[in-house]
Amino acid sequence: MAENTSRANTRRKKNPPEEKKPKRQLAFDWSSLTTPGPKNTLVAGIVLLVLSGLLEVAFLSYIFTGTADQSEVGALGQAPLEDLGANTRNVLGVFGAFVSQVFVYRWFGLAALLIPVVPFLAGWRMVIGTDLMNMSRVTKEVIFFTLWISMLLGYLVIMSGSSSSLSFLPGGFGFYINEMLRNLMGYGSVVVILVSIFCFAVYFYDINPVERWREGRSRRSENSGLESVAPVEAEEDVKEKVSSQKETTPMAVSVLDQTYDDPPVEEEAPEETEEEVTTEPQPEAKLELELNEAPPLEIPQEDEPDPDELSEEILRNFGQYDPTLDLPSFQFPRLDTLNDIDDSAQQKVSQDELESNKERIVDTLASYGISISKIKATTGPTVTLYEIIPEAGVRISKIQNLEKDIALSLAALGIRIIAPMPGRGTIGIEVPNKNRETVFIRSVLGSDRFQKSNYDLPIVLGKTVSNEIYVADLARMPHLLMAGATGQGKSVGLNVILASLIYKKHPAQLKFVLVDPKKVELTLFNKLERHYLAKLPNSDEAIITDTKKVIHTLNSLCIEMDNRYDLLKEAAARNLKEYNAKFVQRKLNPENGHHFLPYIVLVIDELADLMMTAGKEVETPIARLAQLARAVGIHLVLATQRPSVKVITGLIKANFPARLSFRVTSSIDSRTILDSGGAEQLVGQGDMLLAINSEIVRLQCPYIDTREIEDVCEFIGSQRGYGEAYALPEYEGEDGDGSRADLDTDDFDQLLPDAARLVVTHQQGSTSLIQRKMKLGYNRAGRIMDQLEALGIVGPFTGSKARDVLFHDLESLEQHLKSAGL
Repeated sequence: MAENTSRANTRRKKNPPEEKKPKRQLAFDWSSLTTPGPKNTLVAGIVLLVLSGLLEVAFLSYIFTGTADQSEVGALGQAPLEDLGANTRNVLGVFGAFVSQVFVYRWFGLAALLIPVVPFLAGWRMVIGTDLMNMSRVTKEVIFFTLWISMLLGYLVIMSGSSSSLSFLPGGFGFYINEMLRNLMGYGSVVVILVSIFCFAVYFYDINPVERWREGRSRRSENSGLESVAPVEAEEDVKEKVSSQKETTPMAVSVLDQTYDDPPVEEEAPEETEEEVTTEPQPEAKLELELNEAPPLEIPQEDEPDPDELSEEILRNFGQYDPTLDLPSFQFPRLDTLNDIDDSAQQKVSQDELESNKERIVDTLASYGISISKIKATTGPTVTLYEIIPEAGVRISKIQNLEKDIALSLAALGIRIIAPMPGRGTIGIEVPNKNRETVFIRSVLGSDRFQKSNYDLPIVLGKTVSNEIYVADLARMPHLLMAGATGQGKSVGLNVILASLIYKKHPAQLKFVLVDPKKVELTLFNKLERHYLAKLPNSDEAIITDTKKVIHTLNSLCIEMDNRYDLLKEAAARNLKEYNAKFVQRKLNPENGHHFLPYIVLVIDELADLMMTAGKEVETPIARLAQLARAVGIHLVLATQRPSVKVITGLIKANFPARLSFRVTSSIDSRTILDSGGAEQLVGQGDMLLAINSEIVRLQCPYIDTREIEDVCEFIGSQRGYGEAYALPEYEGEDGDGSRADLDTDDFDQLLPDAARLVVTHQQGSTSLIQRKMKLGYNRAGRIMDQLEALGIVGPFTGSKARDVLFHDLESLEQHLKSAGL
């Protein structure tokens, strides 16, 4: 017991701030009452629901008791409240009489009964989380009809001459408006009231009676039959039309001739003779009369709506799609969740230190015959940048060669010479400060530069040498490769990147795929599973630690990438931002498979371990994602302790233009990650170099401790989230280890026939051939080779040599496969 007490006292001495944590948890934060949150939203919703019900009851009661309560309301503030409450007849007492007097009598009359609908719908949305009716649309309707009904009742009351006894019906607004209109237009004031409802119906409900009248007239014209026939017809057509209405007898023909023989005909037309017309009639079976009938009546079919017009109508009625409404009560973590900033403990660089370093630099260069015309210093949190302008004729390479000599004279841990400074015309010498400043995560996340950034994926990386906060856009990078020796701040840097995105992006807009082979670095983010994390279906853990699951996840992301490209192709969009903009504008139909696409950020904490255990099975999907996934909103952040060429291969490195390096052990590692030296001269503890856009920037990474990460994740995890993590597409992985076993034809790989044809064509029974040509992993290719041996297509394993191929032509192979049921 005494030993445990001693250990507890020791922990309290080492970490004094922890003693304040219980007190801060027990104290009530009064500012939370004014901050949006799940509890405040629920309480506000209940209040609105109750208030709407009370108002409706008070207004209804006023219809019967309003006249009797006017004197009581007029005495409010003068007579005792007890007496007023005893004499008030409204169901809700003095409160009901007062609000009714204001809303019904003074303002809108009976139309005030519509007003409680708005707070009722607002309260319903806050409590239930969904809209009972379209809030925006109903609010507009309530506003209009409240004013219009008040105006209409005012007109009726004034015209009836009973304005004194029925003045409460229109309210003060309706009565005053009609008095003003009657003075202007007399009895014609009703025209203004009717025109207003007509205009509202046309614009709000999209009603066009004139257009409907035109459509009806057009349909009646089509139904009239012969009215659509041309007025001038050929003579024979007219005769045949008349004759078709009678019996086909000689008498009918004779009458037809007598009727139409007299009118003259044109010279070009052949004359119709009496002999031809009076000829002996043909048998009825051969008599053919051509009827000039009206075209058959076509039933008008509704044309398919124009997608653009339909989307505009939906947008007008429902507004833009808001993906954040899936979690309407979600609250971003507050800055006070993070540790307080203690600037008093920070030791600044003294003026004496600056002057001392300046003199040593000048003296060291002068001892080698290098004169300086100008020198100035810029103080940062970790290093101080001394910019020098040498005299004319001094070689830059001569100054670069004196790097170790300058470091010796300054007794510095390591200096870095930048010759020349890009766009400056100077030579920079970065000298570490004796007393370093800690850049707290709260100071950078709370800065205006970060809060007001409009980047798609803003990440704050730290402070520059000039103490400016550096904020970058991961979507434009578009991927980030990180390296650093053990204990130099790489894991803290990953946590800062994740925290930056969490503080700026809603869960509906961003998802993380977290890979942690070490199993201990990213486990703190497990609580974000139902908000920010994505994983394979039916997977138990959201943080991926098993190498086989990593391979499945990477290939699943490739499938997700291909699916997104299909959606972009159908939507005629070039990137995720354009696609989501069209979806928000309701120009894409969800019934066709379209949906809002969140950004996906893949974070791998230790790439070297994966490359050692899986090799090409990891490298290939990573390279494919790095090459193609940018346009569909999938971005990669890879970190490793070993920036060797076996880990950061040329295929991976070529697709990562943005590289971030903490301190490394050698200049070779620095050149591997940054393509230049300098990372080996860093001082550690978050000191880093960022290579982006052909420029190298020195930064001090912010510090975020484990407790801060826990508090942020706890704050988010305690809120209402989705039912489960964001589901990635299913991927049928390669199971087993490629060992030989008794095989059943039902268990054969689906690519076995293709592999057999490949082996026979090349006459080479090699697993590597199948692996290369068919782009498969080694395990799967080895299993296929064992299955080929079981089928008798290749011979047994013979060591380093390729297996013997037992078939020499494809025809015999096809017969063998057919007999095996493949």
